[in-house]
Amino acid sequence: MMARKKAEGKSKKVVKKKEIPVEQATSAVVDAVSVEPVNKVEEAPKAEPGKKAEEAPKAEPGKKAEEAPKAEPVKKAEEAPKAEPVKKAEEAPKAESVEKTEEAPKAEPVEKAEEAPKAEPVEKAEKAPKKAAAKKAEKAPKKTAKKAEKETEKAAAKKAEKAPRKTAAKKKAEEPKVEPVTEAPSVSVPEQEVFVETAPALPRRSVAFIGSECHPFVKTGGLGDVMYALPRELARLNCDVRVILPRYACIPQQYQDKMIYRGEFYMDLGKTGRNYYVGIMEYICDGVVYDFIDNQEFFTSGNPYTNLVDDIPKYCFFSKAALAALNYMNWVPDVVHCHDWQAALVPVYLRTLFKDTPVGRARSVITIHNLRFQGRYNIPTIQYWSGLPDEVFNMGALKQDYVEANMLKGGLAYADRITTVSGTYAGEIQTGEYGERLEDHLRYHSGKLRGIVNGIDYGMWDPATDPALAAHYGPDSALTGKRESKLALQRELGLEEDGDKFVIGLISRLTDQKGLDLVNAIIPQVLDGNTQVVVLGTGDGRYEDAFRSYEGANRGTFSACIQYDEARAHRIYAGADALLVPSRFEPCGLTQLNAMHYGTVPIVRETGGLKDTVEPYNQFTGGGNGFTFDRYDAGLLLDAINRAKTLYFTQRESWDQMLLRDMEKNVSWTRSASQYKDLYLELTQW
Repeated sequence: MMARKKAEGKSKKVVKKKEIPVEQATSAVVDAVSVEPVNKVEEAPKAEPGKKAEEAPKAEPGKKAEEAPKAEPVKKAEEAPKAEPVKKAEEAPKAESVEKTEEAPKAEPVEKAEEAPKAEPVEKAEKAPKKAAAKKAEKAPKKTAKKAEKETEKAAAKKAEKAPRKTAAKKKAEEPKVEPVTEAPSVSVPEQEVFVETAPALPRRSVAFIGSECHPFVKTGGLGDVMYALPRELARLNCDVRVILPRYACIPQQYQDKMIYRGEFYMDLGKTGRNYYVGIMEYICDGVVYDFIDNQEFFTSGNPYTNLVDDIPKYCFFSKAALAALNYMNWVPDVVHCHDWQAALVPVYLRTLFKDTPVGRARSVITIHNLRFQGRYNIPTIQYWSGLPDEVFNMGALKQDYVEANMLKGGLAYADRITTVSGTYAGEIQTGEYGERLEDHLRYHSGKLRGIVNGIDYGMWDPATDPALAAHYGPDSALTGKRESKLALQRELGLEEDGDKFVIGLISRLTDQKGLDLVNAIIPQVLDGNTQVVVLGTGDGRYEDAFRSYEGANRGTFSACIQYDEARAHRIYAGADALLVPSRFEPCGLTQLNAMHYGTVPIVRETGGLKDTVEPYNQFTGGGNGFTFDRYDAGLLLDAINRAKTLYFTQRESWDQMLLRDMEKNVSWTRSASQYKDLYLELTQW
């Protein structure tokens, strides 16, 4: 095997032409052709210029691989100094490196004999000499161990004379390299095996991601982060990935200007009796192709999501247009991976209206990012806009409660695999507490359901390089870097500047799901003079108003940033000591992962992905990477906060150790993407 790999290495090297004068090349070829018979390796030295006794070892390609590079001067005896390392001691190691010692016995003599024909303008079929030389190169290693060792010793002595600057270490390194020669099989390797193909790449699969949002084009939550980071990581794992998105009018102009027109067509939609325009605009970044479905009638609103009445027709159109666009572009993926209810009709279309088209051969995966949002509406409306056949509107697929159609439910029924964003959440959604009226349906399809925890993109989230931060830091400089970031954050938000204050951050959509009723109830007890609270987010008006009132009553200790500000979110992750995630339910959660990577300790409720990613601190062993509480209760949340504050103020060394553990924990997409790749391979076993 080693011999074959080495031969392969040399065969690849041969491709590189050496610039050799015509006269030299011709003479070398004549020598190679006339004097190196295939059946006698020992006669090869006689073909090499015996004009100089000292060059004899160089002329023995079969006997001494190390000298093969010096066989090059054969082409013109008088030009020997050009290739001989006599004049330049440095060149000798280059020509007679340890690597060449290994390689030469298998193909080095070939190289010199072959290179001449390659360079020769004489277009003779000296392919035969090449093959002959190749055979000799392969036979050369078959010499006995004794012979090889003797020749090695002789050559080493010569090299020592010619290149005194060569170290003894290099000589020693060369000698063991001959040992594999003795173990080479004595049987000639078939000629065709000289050019061994490189090891095949990892299994390659093509995947079409279909979803309603993706950073940096449009993002409202974690789905946008996943649609951005996961395809990029899969591309690094040898997947051919395209992301298909709506071309919303709200996509920043800087991206709109770089989109390339790829074509257009018209498509019927449902029972409307109309043909709708479908344009395809393309944007390529980091090995991922982004294809935007263009239709100003559906995608002109300022936000991706408006109201269900408008969103139902919008995403019926998008799901069908995405599959039609794949057929139009003649790019048929192995797997179609769709996300949430907005793309949930894709598996249904795939197995019904598109089953006899090229894209119909693809397998389908649907990911549940948040089960609460399902795309439920009355059956006649969804039937009208989707145009799906009557048989899909049954209790096992789209129909729910006998009068409604549920787009997500239909996607779960028709998809080949169902994933959700954490193992704990995959179990929770099969219960009445978290199943959102789909628990029975999910239990029925549990055989194709699995949880894969999300990750974060270290390119976007890295305190060592984050351009939004006042101070950059890594694990080795986290303590000073976080202190500087805290002081900068306090200045920015008008809080009292004190690096010893305990700063709690909360970055979230302001909704019931996020446990904000618990936070609202305990704010007065948390603000004890040594603690500051920073809130960032938008959502329900009652929470927005409550947090604004807390800011008004607690200037300098409470800050309410009722807005969406990505850069400020980065600064809160860096400047806060702890981050609150007290969710009623949380499929995965990305905020706690971001916080840990920035050295900010998470305080979370044990649910969904929060339970899977945060290990509670153990005061006896010093282990764990955060603080947790189990039941959904305001008192338990306050207790978790107080435990964190106690450790921070009384055992700062233990706190700092936990901070560093969080920063060193791998929360990237690497592991998760591998699990998705395995899932695709499982679905496409060919």
